[in-house]
Amino acid sequence: MNNLTLQDIFNAFRNPPADDRKKVITRAYELAVKAHEGQKRRSGEDYVQHPIAVAIILASIGMGGKTIAAGLLHDVPEDTPVPLAEIEKEFGQEIASLVDGVTKLGKIKLRGSHEEYYLENLRKMLLAMATDIRVVIIKLADRLHNMRTLEFNPPDKQLRIAHETMEVFAPIANRLGMGEMKSQLQDLSFKYLDPENYELVKDLEDKNYAEKEKYVLQAIAELEAEMKKAGVTIIETSGRAKSVYSLFLKMKKHDMDINRVYDLAAVRIIVPEVADCYETLGIVHKKYRPMIGRIKDYVSLPKPNGYQSIHTTVFGPDGKIIEVQIRTQKMHSEAEFGIASHWFYSESKKKKWKDYIFRSAKKTEPVKEIEWVKQLREWQNEIGRDDEEFIESLNIDFFKNHIFAFTPMGDIIDLPEEATPIDFAYAIHGEIGNHTVGAKIDNKMVSLDHHIRNGEVIEILTSKDRKGPNQDWLKFVKTSAAKSHIKKELKNQNH
Repeated sequence: MNNLTLQDIFNAFRNPPADDRKKVITRAYELAVKAHEGQKRRSGEDYVQHPIAVAIILASIGMGGKTIAAGLLHDVPEDTPVPLAEIEKEFGQEIASLVDGVTKLGKIKLRGSHEEYYLENLRKMLLAMATDIRVVIIKLADRLHNMRTLEFNPPDKQLRIAHETMEVFAPIANRLGMGEMKSQLQDLSFKYLDPENYELVKDLEDKNYAEKEKYVLQAIAELEAEMKKAGVTIIETSGRAKSVYSLFLKMKKHDMDINRVYDLAAVRIIVPEVADCYETLGIVHKKYRPMIGRIKDYVSLPKPNGYQSIHTTVFGPDGKIIEVQIRTQKMHSEAEFGIASHWFYSESKKKKWKDYIFRSAKKTEPVKEIEWVKQLREWQNEIGRDDEEFIESLNIDFFKNHIFAFTPMGDIIDLPEEATPIDFAYAIHGEIGNHTVGAKIDNKMVSLDHHIRNGEVIEILTSKDRKGPNQDWLKFVKTSAAKSHIKKELKNQNH
């Protein structure tokens, strides 16, 4: 195994790093090498190879110099004689607080034998996210490298770490929109948690994908020619296979029959502008017949974690079914790297969310803080010490797939799967929820425990005569917001 060096970190940047960024990373690299001198990993390599690998991951997903420096130093206070105070003296308060945050998260064992410790620790981890998201991104990079070298651990530790990764770290990467990170964490965990199915699915995929690859390459050549004719600029076209774990989940739905998985082979087309995405979709459908009901427009209706792309399944060359994904370069970066691709931090000393500024390619105005990070903080305040309720609301609101529904005015409401019109009403406003008497979808009345589907327009009917929520609503509402509103209101009525 070749030893990783400082140059490997610089090579991992998507754009060449500026001099001041290089300087802070170089200083952190030198301190890490010196501090970890003589220490070895289980694999037998020098310990410092681990923080360097973490720094390379951070550089490759577009993080800044301070985050990469903190990645290099993340194990120094815990595992070497160099104290945190020295890091603060050398590198300043911001880098020191990132290192401290990662150190604290490192002490949390998410799979303790006692359930209540597990819940308490999970809460600590998630709340750390709400104070500085970079701490969690460093932690994800740290976990990814540990998963890549998991084979050097004893079997029981392999299983514990793989479980923890699958149940906590991969969903967090998903919620941050970091698709590439999520897929790698899931695949690496799956390999240890279910080695038989991992091998089975991987072999099937390798065999089937090799067979489909020629059709993918043919489709790419044909579509490129059509787009050239139409004068649409192409930034990049590529073929891709599904991640092993996501393919396993798809196959489970179809009795483990790989032939019923339509998006095993996909063509990805990256174009400059949003308008080009729709023009390309027209070109694809003119060339290949689309499968009815298999067009997903995540551009006009993004997933809750920000994912945007158009997906269409078509009968490609020789009538073979392939999926085509169309997106802009910006959407592609965000799909791969999620929040890491577009968060920039102000240089302000105060570490508060309002000081963090989101910049897209053209805009520089601040945007609302990420909705679910705000939710986390509100939950912590509302729920306090009730661990069971905290974990239950987390499982529902945080880890579940989300859907979008609309108000008649066109406002988008983000809800977990199986949410009901009551959840929808409380998501708009507590008072609307309290006075709900009915709901309409497409002008038809639906029951209040109806499971809302993606893209439905919900009209909530209210009445001033209604005194407050119904106790029975607690049996079917899904969101923690609806539950806490209903409980609060029922308590007030009883008083």
